[in-house]
Amino acid sequence: MQRRQFSLAAATAATTMAFGANTAWAQAAAPKEGKEYLRLSTPAPTEAAAGQIEVVEFFWYSCPHCNAFEPTFAAWKQKAPANVSVRRVPVAFNASFVPQQKLYFALQAMDNFDAMHVKVFHAIHVERNKLAKDEDIFNWVAKQGVDVNKFKEIYNSFNVASQVRKATQVQQAYDVEGVPSMGVAGRYYTDGPRAGSMPNVLRVVEYLVEQSRKA
Repeated sequence: MQRRQFSLAAATAATTMAFGANTAWAQAAAPKEGKEYLRLSTPAPTEAAAGQIEVVEFFWYSCPHCNAFEPTFAAWKQKAPANVSVRRVPVAFNASFVPQQKLYFALQAMDNFDAMHVKVFHAIHVERNKLAKDEDIFNWVAKQGVDVNKFKEIYNSFNVASQVRKATQVQQAYDVEGVPSMGVAGRYYTDGPRAGSMPNVLRVVEYLVEQSRKA
């Protein structure tokens, strides 16, 4: 979902990429600052360890574009080099987004996160379960074989509330315009409308990772 809508045409093409920025951009003009990506005037906070380059995917479970992009992003994430730290950040453009932010971080704290993460997208976009309110989320989680009492405890915990605040701070620091979109090294931001497609977003990200590595 974007404040300006865009297409995810040919998103699956990016699954063949394996951080080949040098090769890709040797064959075409390098992405231009101000066009395919933005440089932040003030660096955004990062969580990557020293010596690592952080890549952030901003997403929302209810966004159809994020749902379409998820398999591509997951495959791309698995290919990340050891010195590239990749993480997802659930966004909140208003208060109605917060339950799904809490859902993401609560699932992250429990077992079998990857499978549950995929199931959330499936529940919303295939089963048409909005998972937009606390009780809807609790009822759904209870049907997934998850200890719902433990889940509720985590979901309502100080730790999850803190993670939600940090996610919103990072979103604001990158001045996220819509989702899916991506940030690199706390310094660069790109999205589908700027890059032209989500496969191109990943190519731009690879280029920015390489530039950050050189810096």
